[in-house]
Amino acid sequence: MTEREFESKLAELDRLLNDPEIRMDAHRVWALLAELSAKARISPGYFGTAAA
Repeated sequence: MTEREFESKLAELDRLLNDPEIRMDAHRVWALLAELSAKARISPGYFGTAAA
């Protein structure tokens, strides 16, 4: 996943969780979280913190 794709998924997740105009889609939220989490495992420190 490129940084641009990552940022796009993060923005979509933010909209799903915080925009009152967007209908909550729990399945999509969990799918996005799984993708973002996989990126974090592949690239330790991607979120600005070192892996333990």
